[in-house]
Amino acid sequence: MRVARTAREMGLETVAVYAESDAGAYHTRQADRTVSLGAGAPADTYLSIPRVLDAARATHSDAVHPGYGFLSESAEFARAVIGAGLTWVGPPPQAIEEMGGKLRARARMEAAGVPVTPGSGAGVVDDAGLIAEAKRLGFPLLIKASAGGGGKGMSRVDRAEDLPAALAEGRRVSEAAFGDGTVYLERLLEGCRHVEFQVFGDSAGRVAHLFERECSVQRRHQKIVEEAPSPALDATLRAAMGRAAVRAAKAVGYVGAGTVEFLLDEDRRFYFLEMNTRLQVEHPVTEETLGCDLVRVQLDVARGRPLPPVWSDGTLAPRGHAIEMRLYAEDPHEFLPRSGRLLAWREPQGPGIRVDSGVDRGSVVGVEFDPLLAKLVVWGPDRDAAIGRARRALSEWVVLGVETNLPLLSEVLGSEAFESGRYATDLVGRLPRQDPPVGDAAWIAAALASSAVLSPRGAARGGAAEPPDPWSSSPLRGWRIG
Repeated sequence: MRVARTAREMGLETVAVYAESDAGAYHTRQADRTVSLGAGAPADTYLSIPRVLDAARATHSDAVHPGYGFLSESAEFARAVIGAGLTWVGPPPQAIEEMGGKLRARARMEAAGVPVTPGSGAGVVDDAGLIAEAKRLGFPLLIKASAGGGGKGMSRVDRAEDLPAALAEGRRVSEAAFGDGTVYLERLLEGCRHVEFQVFGDSAGRVAHLFERECSVQRRHQKIVEEAPSPALDATLRAAMGRAAVRAAKAVGYVGAGTVEFLLDEDRRFYFLEMNTRLQVEHPVTEETLGCDLVRVQLDVARGRPLPPVWSDGTLAPRGHAIEMRLYAEDPHEFLPRSGRLLAWREPQGPGIRVDSGVDRGSVVGVEFDPLLAKLVVWGPDRDAAIGRARRALSEWVVLGVETNLPLLSEVLGSEAFESGRYATDLVGRLPRQDPPVGDAAWIAAALASSAVLSPRGAARGGAAEPPDPWSSSPLRGWRIG
């Protein structure tokens, strides 16, 4: 839907594909045309390269934008699209391969002079070799899936005796999630921040960075709050990390939008973590602080056009501060996915507020796909103003019918650690985890939803049992909501 909006602004017709379990989903109502990928699991629908290409041919499409997930970082898919005579809105397949496997990417970054976190070597993949590497690196360690992302296949190991079982589990999860059971080890750098740089390249070899995003608010190694600029960076460190991000992209001949991710330790040393060879979910905070449309530039670059001159002439600078909060359908304490029908959905509004959502009232939320429902993005002239606006917006967001992480987001934004800007990737684990009071808007919505199906005590005039006018100044009698 995010891509379709910009495409329509550019006069481009859009085609959405969907699995039968997603028939009628919000995104299918926003595109100009839709094509079913049939029934079945994601492997047989959204991850089926032949079916996606058949949909493109059937609609005489000119280009394929891979979005954020599923096949968005598949070099095989990129090659298939190009081989079918279509324009691939993304980096060259070779660049995806170079950076898609984390082991291969680490080796390439070391060769390019970009610092990487201490870890096992690229050629060490068997248990015996990894156990030997663990002794060299020391504990605690992270087991990571080479083909992974989103925290899948990642686990912490604190003792040598726990390593063999953890390696087996990491391989099992990685194979199931990515079709590749290769894992490797990284030394766990505690107290670090997660800072990423947006990069963009064009077909003429120009590469620019569009500054950073702070992504340290995470649960289960997955981001839930991002902000730009990062409160941890000064001008000198920002320039050094930006140069490293550009070197990383140039090392693989990068074209299009990508993200170079770093860990920043307590001594302000930074290390390459990974590169995402696609547009990131959190790209709106960059758009809001720079006043640009990254999807528009993606489509322009795919047409062979150069990067905007202002991106590389040294005059580009962020304006104000932006914060993004991800709303997930999940238990806010254990982070387990939740499902149901959205009985009420009211997005916050007002100056400096943007909501990118994939659902609306009446949408059915299942557990087959990622539980991300929407992204709330706020902008303010400075960080304090942005935080205040974010808190207000969260308090006005009404979601009924499906449990979400809205209480957790409110807790994060209200915490002293976040407000001070002095936090790291362990912030969520250090919160007291008490549900904040439910906002007035949610109570009002609950009352209105109840009034549609319940009757108050007593009958209205004429004997008809009708609910009272919810906007009346007279009190509601016989109601209890809690």
